[in-house]
Amino acid sequence: MEKLHGMLDICIRHQTVLGYSLVSLLTVASEHIFSSVLFRCPCSSWNLLYGSIFLLVPAFILFLLGFVVNARTWHLLTGICPRRKGCRSDPKETCTRCCPVLGQVTARAAVAPLTWVAVALFRASFYECAASGSSPLKNLVCSEKGGEACQELLFQIPCNEKLSEKIPGELLRLQAQSQLLGWLVITVTVTGYLIATCVSHCWSPVSYLQLKFWKIYQQKEWELFETKAKEHATRLAEINTNTFFEGTNQEQFVTPSNEDWWKISPLYTFSSQEQYYSTLHKYVKTNRGNSVRPREGDQNPSGLEFVDETNESELGF
Repeated sequence: MEKLHGMLDICIRHQTVLGYSLVSLLTVASEHIFSSVLFRCPCSSWNLLYGSIFLLVPAFILFLLGFVVNARTWHLLTGICPRRKGCRSDPKETCTRCCPVLGQVTARAAVAPLTWVAVALFRASFYECAASGSSPLKNLVCSEKGGEACQELLFQIPCNEKLSEKIPGELLRLQAQSQLLGWLVITVTVTGYLIATCVSHCWSPVSYLQLKFWKIYQQKEWELFETKAKEHATRLAEINTNTFFEGTNQEQFVTPSNEDWWKISPLYTFSSQEQYYSTLHKYVKTNRGNSVRPREGDQNPSGLEFVDETNESELGF
């Protein structure tokens, strides 16, 4: 049992990394299924379009799904139009408030599509098909060998390896190009992630240990909030159901008002003059939110990007 508890503790502490790892594995498996079962290069003038669609369209769909399953997307968008008079707000203020959050959501949503593109380029089948129908390859190979006949041979490269005798080394050249592009995607992604992480930590307004404490607090607060919300909702539903079916007098039951919910719902904004760890913490410490309202124009510094990542643990992202 102690070993089991230890494994569970490790999974909880590293749930974000495990979530991204699971997404990457599922993406690799999906790419393998697509390339081995569904993908059949037409070996005609459709090569470029067909190969490009298989390489890029699934990546784009995964990118959109990354936004859909990220709770911060809906945390940011829910109720934004009614609270801002039908979306007619200052564009500069809206960008200042939303762009940092959208940047973080975009970075998380890009994990699966980048994995798809990198794996597909390493396997090279999609790239071979698309490149064999491209004009640059035709101009490079067929400039001295006749137009139409050479073009038809290029179309057949993904389907017939024996053509290497007529077009020496062209298939191997396409595979090498594809794999080099795959390494380029991985290198740029890792480098970009490292630079962004370094910059965010360098500009962090709090110390490393306080960042660790802040992250722990946010996780525990959300766990307790979710538990309490389920208990509260269950009790309220029970009272209303008993009143309806049994005709008993409705029991007095206090529940937060709409205004209270609005006050704790915005994404948390950091202020160097106030030491709060969440909008709920701020709400409680300011006389239940009556004296200070959350400032929607301020945003978390990049070093506090983990703040208010509520619900993401549920989804594994």
